[in-house]
Amino acid sequence: MNNIDSIKHTRGESVFIDDFNVPEGTLHAAVFYSPVAHGHIKNLDISEAGKMAGVKGIYTYKDIPGKNQIGGIIEDENLLAENIVEFIGHPIALVLADDWLTAREAVKKIKVDIEEQIPILDPRTAFEKNSLIMPPRIFSCGDTDSIWSKCDVIAEGRVDSGGQEHLYLETQGAVAVPLEGDCIKIYSATQNPSAVQRTAAAVLNVPQNKIECDVLRLGGAFGGKEDQATAWAVLAALAATKLKRPVKLVLLRHDDMIVTGKRHPYSSDFKIGLDKEGKIIAYEVTFYQDAGASADLSPAILDRTLFHAANSYYIPNVKATAYSCKTNLTPNTAFRGFGGPQGMFVIESAIYKAAEKMGIEPSVIQEKNLLRENNEFPYGQKAENSNAERCWNEAVRKFDLNSERKKVEEFNSENKIYKKGFALMPICFGISFTNTPMNRAGALVHIYTDGSIGVSTGAVEMGQGVNMKLRQVAASLFSVGIDKVKTETTNTSRVANTSPTAASSGADLNGKATEIACKNILERLTKTAADILGIENSGSIKFKDEKIYVNGKPSDLNWKNFIIEANTRRVNLSSYAYYATPEIHFDRITNKGKPFAYHVYGTALLEVTLDCIRGNYKINSVKAVHDFGKSMNPVIDRGQAEGAIMQGLGWMTIEEVLHNEKGRLITDTLSTYKVPDIHFTPEELEVVFLENSENPQGIFNSKAIGEPPFMYGIGAYFALLNAMKSFKKDLKYKFDAPMTPEKVLMTMYG
Repeated sequence: MNNIDSIKHTRGESVFIDDFNVPEGTLHAAVFYSPVAHGHIKNLDISEAGKMAGVKGIYTYKDIPGKNQIGGIIEDENLLAENIVEFIGHPIALVLADDWLTAREAVKKIKVDIEEQIPILDPRTAFEKNSLIMPPRIFSCGDTDSIWSKCDVIAEGRVDSGGQEHLYLETQGAVAVPLEGDCIKIYSATQNPSAVQRTAAAVLNVPQNKIECDVLRLGGAFGGKEDQATAWAVLAALAATKLKRPVKLVLLRHDDMIVTGKRHPYSSDFKIGLDKEGKIIAYEVTFYQDAGASADLSPAILDRTLFHAANSYYIPNVKATAYSCKTNLTPNTAFRGFGGPQGMFVIESAIYKAAEKMGIEPSVIQEKNLLRENNEFPYGQKAENSNAERCWNEAVRKFDLNSERKKVEEFNSENKIYKKGFALMPICFGISFTNTPMNRAGALVHIYTDGSIGVSTGAVEMGQGVNMKLRQVAASLFSVGIDKVKTETTNTSRVANTSPTAASSGADLNGKATEIACKNILERLTKTAADILGIENSGSIKFKDEKIYVNGKPSDLNWKNFIIEANTRRVNLSSYAYYATPEIHFDRITNKGKPFAYHVYGTALLEVTLDCIRGNYKINSVKAVHDFGKSMNPVIDRGQAEGAIMQGLGWMTIEEVLHNEKGRLITDTLSTYKVPDIHFTPEELEVVFLENSENPQGIFNSKAIGEPPFMYGIGAYFALLNAMKSFKKDLKYKFDAPMTPEKVLMTMYG
C-alpha cells in the first residue's frame, strides 16, 4: 500500500505548476498591486511599462469582457481594482511579457497615484464603525436570558487569536492555454477546479463549457487554495484570451505572503456559568471575525465557528453571536479547521477561567461536561455514536494522567528556573460542508482492455493522500493489485460541478462516488462471468486476487483474460456515478438541523517545559487518542494527524502574523515569520488509534482525518499558562494567542 505520490515527491519526480513544460510562445505574467491599504485611485500610468521591449500587454479592469467579480459567496471582490483599493496587495494591473524578468521589471515602472484613507485594521473597530460583511449570525439553545441566577460560578473574559500563514510549499500559480473555438484550458493550483471554471467563464463572458480546468496535484494548500487560487487562474485566462497565447502566472513567495489571505484573526467575549459541581449551565459568546477587505469564504467560516462554539461539551443553554467584520487587510480565507479552532479556543479559555475561579483543574470541568450519546448540540443535531468519553477515558488510562500530574508537580517543586505544565484537550469536529448542497461528488471509472483501471473524481491531491485512498477503493472492490489503478488529474470536463476538496470530506465524498461507480461495473462483470462460466446464479461469483471464483473455488478465468472477453462481448467497462451525503440538512432561518454526517472525537495530553528566565519553551510531548473510525490507510492517517498537530501547535505558540499601522504585512518573509521546524517538534508525538470504532457514514467505515487533529494544538497554550502560573502564582494574563516567547516574558515580568 505504498503511496505513489510520496515516492515521487521523495525522488523529485512530482510535477507542479512551475514544472510544466509549457507550450512554445508562452508569455509570463506579473501583477501590479496596491501599495496602500485603502484609498481612491486618482491616476494609473502604464505608459512607461508598456514601452519596454518584450512587453506584450498590460491589462486593467477596463479590459475585462465580462464581470469584474470573483466573489464566491458574496459578490464583493473585484478581480482588478477599479477606483478604490481596499488592501495592500489588491491587484490593479496585469503585465504580460516574453519572459518572467521582463514582466517583473515592467511592473516596477507602473505608476499609481492613490489618495490614501485611514484603514480599518481591527475587527472591533470595524464593528464599531458598522463595517460588516453581512448581518450577524446567532446560534442558540435553551434560555441564556434568565438562567444566570441559577449559576453558582460565573466567569467572563476576552479572547484573541491571531492569523496564520498557510506557507504551502508551492505558491499560487496557473497556466492558461487558448484552444480552438475561443476555449481556454487552465492548469491551476486550486482546491476548487469548478470555482475556477465558473469564475473564469463569468469574467470572460463565455459559457462554462468553453473553460476547462485541470489539476494534477498541489504542493500543499491547507485551505489557502480553496478560494484564493481562483484570482490567479482567471488572470492568466484573461491574458490568454486577449493575446491568443499561453500565459503562465506563478507568484514569488514574498508576493504570495503579501497578497494572499490568512487564517482569520478573531476577538471574542465570553460569559460562562456553572454549578458548584462544575457542570456548565450556560455559555454566551460573541465572535468578532476579521474577514479582511471582502467576504471570500468568511461567511462559511463564521458558520463553522458557531457550529463548534461548544467544542466537545454538552451545554444546555447557549447563545453564540458572530460578526464578520470588514477591515482593510488582505481578504482572509479558509485554513485547516475552517473557523472551528477559533471557536474552540474561546470555550477552552472560558473553562480555564472558570476552573481558576473555582480552585480546580480545568480537566475536572472538561470531563464532567463531555458529550454523551443523544446529547443535543446548540444547532439541534444529536450526538450519535459519541466517542467523546471513550477517547477521554482511554487517554487518561493510556497516558497515565495521575502519574503525569505527579511528575510535573515533582519537577516544579525541585526547579526554580524551569517549570513544566500540562493540559488536556478534547475535540469534537463535524464532518460535512455546512452548506448542505456542497456535499456531493462524482466519479468516472474506466476499466481498459488490459485490465488496468482509471479513476477520475473531483478530489484534488494536495499531499493528504486522497489519491491513494481512491486507488484503494477501486483495487479493493475489483480485488486487483493497487498497481493496476491510476488516479487521473482532476478535470472539469470529466467530472463536472464538483465541490472543493475541503472540509476533510475529500475521501468520503469522492470515495463513495468511486465505490458506486465500481459497483456498477462489478454488477455487469459478475453477470458476464456467470454467462461465460455457464452459471445460473451470479451470486456465487466472486472476484478475488485477480481471479474469478465460483462458490469459493477458483475458475479458469483470471482478471486479464476475463476483461478481454467482457470487452469482446460489448460489456460496458465504464461508469459515472454520483454521491450526495444522505440525511443531512440545515435550516438557516432557525439555525437548526443535522448539518454533519458524523463527528470525529479525540483527547490529547500535552506537556511543556518553560525557561522562566528567557521565556523559551519546549513542547515535550503531545499524546492523543484519536477516533479514526476504521482507518483505510493507517500510515497516511497517522501522518495527517501528526502534521495537523504540528500546525495547531504553531498557530497557538510561535506563528505570529503582524501588520504595521498602515496595514502592511511585517511578517512577509521566512526570516520574519516563524513556523514549526524539526527543532520545535515535540520529543514525543504519539497518536493512538481508538479501538473498535467504525463509521458507516464514511468510506469503508473510516473517518475524516484532515482537520480534527489540528485542534489538539490548542492544549499547548494552556499547558504554557500552567507552567507560567507555577513560576508566578499571582500571574496576570490575557487570553491572547499565539503565546510567543516574547509574550511569555511580557506576561510574567510586565
